Amino acid sequence: MNRLAALLLPLLAACEPAATTSAPLVAVHAVQGSGDESPYTGQTVRVRGVVTGDFQDDGSADDGGLGGFFIASIEPDGDPASSDGVFVFQPQGGQGDITTGDVVEVTGRVVEHFGETQIVAEGIARGGTAAVEPVDLSFPVDDFERYEGMLVTVPEPLVIAGNRNLGRFGSLLLAAGERPYQYTNREAPDRDGYRAAGRRLETLSVILDDGSRGENPDPVRYAGGKVPPRSGNTIRGLTGNVRWSRGSGDSGDPAYRIMPTAEPVIEPGNPRTPPPERSGNLRVVSFNLLNLFSGLDDGNPTCGPRGDAACRGADTKRERERQLAKTVTALRYLDADIVGVAEIENNARESMELLVSALGADGQSYRYVDTGAIGDDSIRVGFLYRPAAVTPVGEYALLTRAVDGRFDDRRNRPALAQTFRLDANGALLTVIANHLKSKGSDCDEVNDPNLGDGQGNCNRTRTYAAAALAEWSQGDPTGTGTKRALVIGDLNAYLREDPIRALENGGLVNLLDRDRGDLAYSYVYSGRAGALDHALATPALAGRVLRAGAWHSNADEPALYDYNLDFGRDPGLFDAATPWRSSDHDPVVVDIELDP
Repeated sequence: MNRLAALLLPLLAACEPAATTSAPLVAVHAVQGSGDESPYTGQTVRVRGVVTGDFQDDGSADDGGLGGFFIASIEPDGDPASSDGVFVFQPQGGQGDITTGDVVEVTGRVVEHFGETQIVAEGIARGGTAAVEPVDLSFPVDDFERYEGMLVTVPEPLVIAGNRNLGRFGSLLLAAGERPYQYTNREAPDRDGYRAAGRRLETLSVILDDGSRGENPDPVRYAGGKVPPRSGNTIRGLTGNVRWSRGSGDSGDPAYRIMPTAEPVIEPGNPRTPPPERSGNLRVVSFNLLNLFSGLDDGNPTCGPRGDAACRGADTKRERERQLAKTVTALRYLDADIVGVAEIENNARESMELLVSALGADGQSYRYVDTGAIGDDSIRVGFLYRPAAVTPVGEYALLTRAVDGRFDDRRNRPALAQTFRLDANGALLTVIANHLKSKGSDCDEVNDPNLGDGQGNCNRTRTYAAAALAEWSQGDPTGTGTKRALVIGDLNAYLREDPIRALENGGLVNLLDRDRGDLAYSYVYSGRAGALDHALATPALAGRVLRAGAWHSNADEPALYDYNLDFGRDPGLFDAATPWRSSDHDPVVVDIELDP
């Protein structure tokens, strides 16, 4: 018998009896067992232990609101395959307040709740207090099950890999070691390699929860400190109870989580920075605007090129005002001469006029290339330009399947090319804006499925389009005679994927790879960073590009800072005067010294 057990057993013997004293006395580690499910599931048992985490939410100073508490074994069994902790659920508030450090005897039924072993309390007896030291949790963790319910501490700093669920469910995805990247941002597509990388990342990851069952927390834990919970920042001092849970009721993602019993510290590992200072005499920016629509997403199909498609983006006029204000702030910070935009509503002029008007009522700050609606999709690409710096030359041109059969414009948005003259010296540059087919929806009807190699759905559709784009961009698509062309936009392909290889093999210079290599990213998905937004130059232009890279103003930021007011979000979290989270994609900035 260890020292803790020797001290506690006399106290427990003096406890008032629990409600069902006839239930067998079972050790906590025996309830947990060494498998995924408890061997006592469905049975009523008595357990003795020390409270290591108080999550009753009963009005006292609890660690959170899970409707119960965690207890640890009085005498651990020494078997690393079985946990020495378990969660005790108290229906309707249970049997009074429990405090961390209380020694308790619990009688209740053992259940597997969404895969987590729990004891549903029927009776609780108290008998003194004791302290339990947390167990060190070191990564990689091959089997989190053996820590379920236990109080752990993580001695190493963990990086915030993802914050998508912070506003909705109060959680952050953490990872040990370096920040996770998309597999195909660094490695060639490969099914076995992709699967192995995913399995490896699982052993390095855990979710930091806010210790609450509720959705849409107010206030949002971890969002109110001096250091924002950006992806790439780090967490230190993480101590809490491990649980397998869906997180917030039945709505979250099932995963292993740590419910903190002490407030972790967020430290800057990826601080906010201003956009790069301008260099050269011309700045071109690629910017996905996160569904900037002139129509409102109020449930009526009134958007798109024919006014009969579902709207996206802002649901109300208030949201649209917030979206416009944040977008304008970001564009002011970027200080670009030419902006290729994506995810703007595909209508004749209304969406572009809305944006230009917000940028400056006199129309002198920026103007737009008037293309009208392009293609059949609800969204399209377009160009803003600063008339004080550049002038469009000739007509715009579109790459569609009518131009090249490889370019499926029923799935890829048509590419848009426009030549501009730099007014300071008369030099010409053709810029081509793009938005290729997303990875999200499938292309099974054209036999282009997800092959499981990391490239997602519709890879062949994007690759064929990219090959056509590489050839078209070098063939003077606007007929102005210049060989200097810049291909920009959301290509929905990471750095080492087939579509980007097709552009490179077609003769274009990959500027992000040249300047940033494997560290390039513009988007964060499932806690992994990667470059979906790109800039590639023809050989005649590449030597004149001084710098190219993403400004990380959006992808690392929690969505709770954007314009959206869904789920009762606190409007005060939004700040129109800052550029952070104006979109979900980072803008890509290209600075050029363009000579005649």
